[in-house]
Amino acid sequence: MPHRQPKPFSSDWLISSEPLPATPRSASILGRVMSFFSRFPGERPLAFLIVLALVFGSFWLDGPPDSGALTVEAPLVGQVPDVPQIQFAEPKPTVEPDISTDSLLVTGADDSGTPSGTSLLNLAPQEPEEQPTTLGGLLPDNRILAFYGFPGNPEMGILGEYDMQRLLELLREQAAAYEEADPSRPVLIAFEVIASVAQQWPQDDGSHLLDTPTEVLNEYADFTRENGLLLILDAQIGYRTVEQDVTGLRPWLAMEHVHLAIDPEFSMVDGGIPGKKIGNIDVADIKWAQQWLIDLVADEGIPPKVLIVHQFILEMVTNDDELELVPIPGVQLVIDSDGWGPPDQKRVTYDVVHGQYQGEYAGIKLFYDLDNPIMSPEDVVDFDPVPLYVQYA
Repeated sequence: MPHRQPKPFSSDWLISSEPLPATPRSASILGRVMSFFSRFPGERPLAFLIVLALVFGSFWLDGPPDSGALTVEAPLVGQVPDVPQIQFAEPKPTVEPDISTDSLLVTGADDSGTPSGTSLLNLAPQEPEEQPTTLGGLLPDNRILAFYGFPGNPEMGILGEYDMQRLLELLREQAAAYEEADPSRPVLIAFEVIASVAQQWPQDDGSHLLDTPTEVLNEYADFTRENGLLLILDAQIGYRTVEQDVTGLRPWLAMEHVHLAIDPEFSMVDGGIPGKKIGNIDVADIKWAQQWLIDLVADEGIPPKVLIVHQFILEMVTNDDELELVPIPGVQLVIDSDGWGPPDQKRVTYDVVHGQYQGEYAGIKLFYDLDNPIMSPEDVVDFDPVPLYVQYA
């Protein structure tokens, strides 16, 4: 049996003495190479030299570490912008994209192959943040909740059913229900007092209005200020102009906590009898009131005002196709969806009123006795756009 040589580079090979004679083989290129190297002393040292030569040669041919990667990557890094640029189809978003992995969850699948859990990537566009056009205003960080009516007259709203102290208690209870339904917005409570009451008879000045006595307005102004409420004065216009009716309320509107509401239903600019015909005002009247309140705030050095316009049919505000009704910095405009009825009818009215304008803020009016059934706070805060002014009569 021929003697086998140790495997090259094995422990036996390294400690063996001279290698056994190689088995004769035909001449080849390998033979010639080995014949050439046989001139050098020792096969093992020679093998080590060859291995070392191959190793160092590979480094020399390959060049410096990562040099090839630098050649490719350097121009790509220079093209990356400092801020991610994401292209969107029109309309463009009004907020910067917010990319997060918080909504990604790896889960398994059920028997049907449907992923279990909520692991799908949410690609819905982010809702734009609501930014006020008027700095320092009450909205949109708060919701205003008001009791409406005429003092001492229960036929004209809840405000006429109770004294002010009892109204305050009931209003706070109602506000707590809204804060529970929507904890994201604190509730500011208010009394909305009718300051000029529409009448079916002309009165001495032909205005078809009776003004709320000065002492009554003073009493409500003092009570609301002392108890941290807002006071909203409602102008019903009658046969006056908006300017005539509103400017008469300046002594109270000059107070920080007093705001303005206009009720076009009883504005008889086209003739008729209040309560028997639905009135209207012009978009120009609203724009005048906006600017008047801005000037008042500047003159008195007081916080911005809220202007509320009550409406339940489109015809109550005219010429909206000629003059665009838009928010004006310095005053916060609320279009209040008025009218009573069951929830389905109120939803239709709300959609119509708030689909007419790109208004700044939305409001809704509820009637304790006439809405059957009356909507819950949870129903109200679910409207779109969300009502930031809620009034109960």
